[in-house]
Amino acid sequence: MQRLAMDLRMLSRELSLYLEHQVRVGFFGSGVGLSLILGFSVAYACYYLSSIAKTLHGCWFSFQKPQLVTGGESFSRFLQDHCPVVTETYYPTVWCWESRGQTLLRPFITSKPPVQYRNELIKTADGGQISLDWFDNGNSTCYVDASTRPTILLLPGLTGTSKESYILHMIHLSEELGYRMLLLNYLGKTGPKTPLMAAATFSVGWNTFACSESLEKPLNWLLFNYYLTTCLQSSVNKHRHMFAKEVDMDHVMKAKSIREFDKRFTAVMFGYQTIDDYYADASPSRRLKSVGIPVLCLNSVDDVFSPSHAIPIETAKQNPNIALVLTSHGGHIGFLEGIWPRQCTYMDRVFKQFVQAMVEHGHELSNM
Repeated sequence: MQRLAMDLRMLSRELSLYLEHQVRVGFFGSGVGLSLILGFSVAYACYYLSSIAKTLHGCWFSFQKPQLVTGGESFSRFLQDHCPVVTETYYPTVWCWESRGQTLLRPFITSKPPVQYRNELIKTADGGQISLDWFDNGNSTCYVDASTRPTILLLPGLTGTSKESYILHMIHLSEELGYRMLLLNYLGKTGPKTPLMAAATFSVGWNTFACSESLEKPLNWLLFNYYLTTCLQSSVNKHRHMFAKEVDMDHVMKAKSIREFDKRFTAVMFGYQTIDDYYADASPSRRLKSVGIPVLCLNSVDDVFSPSHAIPIETAKQNPNIALVLTSHGGHIGFLEGIWPRQCTYMDRVFKQFVQAMVEHGHELSNM
């Protein structure tokens, strides 16, 4: 709060000095314009501070740290010690704090660090193939021996690829830590013998029914739903000849929403009787109780892709391996902060601190 207030005072002072030295005559030179601009700046600052006041289940978020929900004191204490960013107040970008704005502008504002992948194709028994994008980080000085180099597995979101800006930022941060990265679009169930030591999720849609309902609201449909539907259609239309025997591709290509696409294509291809059966099985909240490794989940309560009422807070409290970090703002994979958030977001900082904490101090959790 003190840092934000200081930034606003500095901004007002710099604006005042600029107008005083650059504008000599006329409306602004009279001092009236200067007073109006300064007054507007103060009013906007007050509007910003009042607008980021939100509640979730009776808990106030404004000017406070994110809500940290865990099912056990050990995981909570571990995060506070080794991932302190989850206890820091998150201030969204002053001129872009609304959920949709954060979501829409993030891909255009944030930089795209250059990354050179090594692609690996694995052919499957049914004639298909799995594409893996590796970032080996061969120049790692922390882990010179590749066999001991920690591997971070990334799974992009819906229609996401290895070229997404948030993915590139995660790779860049992992490179700084000396780790290597592996990107793929599906992770199967392994059970208690999983080789994963920990996991993190960002802006997960916990309840597929609630997500779909939210995205079908008129404004959200216009800004997000229809565009994502066309992306899904484009991805399957490239292999139209492979799906023609299973589904009516002409009907699929006429879908106007994600729900219609899933009903006509996804549910059918994966053998579900109805779209409701598929959505019930696809909701991560149903499996939260059975998670057996430490998982950090960052969500914003204003995310239109994952409505706040569908975030499984009570379920998370029943599993000592789960930690929910809930911010009042941030949108969907947004979490922009600072005046010009090009290089780093709050989500980037959470990712870097958490993976480093688990690699370097994860053994402490078993001793707590």
